Amino acid sequence: MPSGSAPTDGATPQVSAFYDRFPYPGDPLQDGPPPGYNWRWCHAAAHAHCTGRLPDGARSPRILDAGCGTGVSTDYLVHLNPGATVTAVDISPGALEVADERLRRSGGLGAVRFACRSLLDLAGEGPFEHINSVGVLHHLADPSGGLRALAGLLAPGGLLHLFLYADGGRWEIHRLQRSLRLLEVGTGEQGLALGRRLLAELPADNRLRRRHEERWALDTQSDANFADMYLHPQETSYDLPRLWALIEGAGLSFLGFSDPERWDPSRLLTGELLERALALPDRERWQLIEALDPEISHFEFFLSDRPLPRQTWHDDEVLLAARGTRNPCLWGWPGRQLLDQDLKPLDLSAEDLALLQAVEASPDAALGAVVDRADLPRVRDLQAKAVLLLQEG
Repeated sequence: MPSGSAPTDGATPQVSAFYDRFPYPGDPLQDGPPPGYNWRWCHAAAHAHCTGRLPDGARSPRILDAGCGTGVSTDYLVHLNPGATVTAVDISPGALEVADERLRRSGGLGAVRFACRSLLDLAGEGPFEHINSVGVLHHLADPSGGLRALAGLLAPGGLLHLFLYADGGRWEIHRLQRSLRLLEVGTGEQGLALGRRLLAELPADNRLRRRHEERWALDTQSDANFADMYLHPQETSYDLPRLWALIEGAGLSFLGFSDPERWDPSRLLTGELLERALALPDRERWQLIEALDPEISHFEFFLSDRPLPRQTWHDDEVLLAARGTRNPCLWGWPGRQLLDQDLKPLDLSAEDLALLQAVEASPDAALGAVVDRADLPRVRDLQAKAVLLLQEG
């Protein structure tokens, strides 16, 4: 926010002061690149997830981290997108100080521009091919205005990655938040101490205490994370119908959840009930899962300014003309025993490994010049597993 200007959002002053007291997230600083990866912050992998193909054009996307906090997401965005131009903004000077130090220690500071600004105050910036805004819009007094602002910064066909709170899986958090507000503990150090005391003093069989200890105790070990969960001065959460209304009000298109396995009814149902669920339209099927799974505490998804067509790679000639790239979000490469982009074990055959190595050795060549037509089923299998990312020729 420019010096001397009025707050763009009604909650900005108190939220900024809150995060100055409790810079979030409270992940420790360390030397060297961030551990592991999160493919949702890799533009190539995210675009392939949404469309089945790599993005067209330049390989150096412009990226915005809108509400970067202490820079955990920014660190990944820099290291997972070599050559990208990354702009990271936040309303908390205290959080930005931590973010600057985090990127300095990781070796990524030269690739990012930090600014103490609201995401509502970025006119003239962008457009951005990839916008990341995780856990931010629900802390605005007007989340719909925030989403409209981000929509205006998105490049045509760009991706917007959002994380918003869901009502269903936060029922115990909401009750504890209400309790602490009624007790007038405040949002500072006193509130932190009294909030922890409340959870320690509730009877051992109290459902709120049991739920916290089973689900949230590990996540809230750091004071910043505890405060963010239970003491935050401004928070909104959603169910799916309100989420659709938010997205449509900003004129954006829903591309899909970034945790699709959570929205697969086969993890909850079998037999005739599963068949009935699979026959439902997408939105009704997702609402069914939302109703059946009380553990859903957030929605994580991708949007764009328009529907993006999905490449299925059914046509052999189109596939042979494509160029391939190994997914950069694999752990253990080169090797046959890997962790895939979701950190799940993946065993490659010797033939899979040889194909990937051949593609990697000729990054600008069409697949038809690298593999035989008989290898196309293997190519499709590796593409379906998000191991091999493809770009139309």
